[in-house]
Amino acid sequence: MEATARKIETGLMRNAPHNAEQERHLLGVILVNNETFYRVSDFLESSHFFIDIHRQIYETAAKLIRAGKTASPITLKTFFPGDAMVGDITMTQYLLRLVADATTVINSEDYGHAIADLAIRRNLIRIGEDMVNIAYDAPVEMTPEAQIEDAERRLFELGEQGRYDGGFFTFSEALRNAIDMAAAAYQRDGHLSGIATGLRDLDRKMGGLQRSDLIVLAGRPGMGKTSLATNIAYHIARAHRVKEEDDGSVSTVDGGIVGFFSLEMSSEQLATRILSEQSRVSSADIRRGDIDENIFAKLVTTSQEMSQIPLHIDETGGLSISQLASRARRLKRQRGLDVLIVDYIQLLQGSGKRSSDSRVQEVTEITTSLKALAKELNVPILALSQLSRQVESRDDKRPQLSDLRESGSIEQDADVVMFVYREEYYLANKEPAPNTPEFFEWQEKMSKIDGLAEVIIGKQRHGPTGTVELQFEGEYTRFSDLVRDDRLPDRYE
Repeated sequence: MEATARKIETGLMRNAPHNAEQERHLLGVILVNNETFYRVSDFLESSHFFIDIHRQIYETAAKLIRAGKTASPITLKTFFPGDAMVGDITMTQYLLRLVADATTVINSEDYGHAIADLAIRRNLIRIGEDMVNIAYDAPVEMTPEAQIEDAERRLFELGEQGRYDGGFFTFSEALRNAIDMAAAAYQRDGHLSGIATGLRDLDRKMGGLQRSDLIVLAGRPGMGKTSLATNIAYHIARAHRVKEEDDGSVSTVDGGIVGFFSLEMSSEQLATRILSEQSRVSSADIRRGDIDENIFAKLVTTSQEMSQIPLHIDETGGLSISQLASRARRLKRQRGLDVLIVDYIQLLQGSGKRSSDSRVQEVTEITTSLKALAKELNVPILALSQLSRQVESRDDKRPQLSDLRESGSIEQDADVVMFVYREEYYLANKEPAPNTPEFFEWQEKMSKIDGLAEVIIGKQRHGPTGTVELQFEGEYTRFSDLVRDDRLPDRYE
């Protein structure tokens, strides 16, 4: 313990990484030629400067330049006290020396990046110091898991701040990006701009799952929300295909790596569902072991094929939205991530900052955070949601946007809202007495809707709303494209 403390103490006595000469040079060049400021202002902030007086000079110069005024030693000196000293010289003399020592604007951008990088290193040290200090003397309410999540969040935020991309694109660059997207869509299965769900009619309506979108899939219990989500997750993971870029990095061409937060079911239950769907062996038979040798061999073969797909399941119940975000970031960093699925919103918890918060406020925080996470990770997030009981009180039980539980924020934050509806589920519970006129009428209705499911797109920012009909095989919890008579091949007598 003492040796560790000595190491920490020695580390704290080191000088924080910085380069005062680069800071002076960059400030001098900016004061000589104010246009230089716009080369670095997109990524360099005053807080990146290590020396306090440099921080003040950069911040003051930035305000003047952005206001359309000239930043020079003469204009800057009026913003500092007349008796201000920098070492053994006056502030005016120091500003004049910065200009005198400035050489060329050619390296100014490189100097700006170097200063920002050194600031990131200092922040890394600060995060490390905080981790050590909290670990030594942690508050009672802060668990080790909470400390790890906080450190991961701060590190991820720091990593994002270190990215220098962004800003304006010229129209020619925007056009090139649009053509690249179209080319990628052309090469992808189904010619979609987004990630294919594996359900042809749904993909045609939505163009696939679009990156950075929050897609809400809602329904009453028994409608098949989780089944549809697992169907989509498995198809995307199974279709995963990558290519190596010129710089040696790997990018996804088709399908994707899927993260699945199963807050209600265990990973074993979820795997059983997918195994049943793919092998077409009833999940009830699999659970009971009601299978023969041939079926067992079929299950083994199917499971071997399935074991290679990039589908990662987190079965932890009672997750908070911050914990979920932290784990999603970690998955993307360690294994990659193309699609995130959350089953389901009402089982997530808010941050718990205010005990007086209502459930509506908590759900608002959750949906806002999910949308922000989709943009941050640049992946589509498919989040499942329960519907309120008011659906059951209507004659037409097809869901509407107003049926979403704690609906305001869900409807507002989501880019797409879809509902799963199966009339067969409701009609099956209204079976009349057998061999009556009502029974035969009921039987005829059941035959028309047997295995029929509807996905109702109630909201879509980028496309049309409407209904997509699907085939549902309840025995295998499997959704598939609906085969219609007009799509069958010609028959020859």
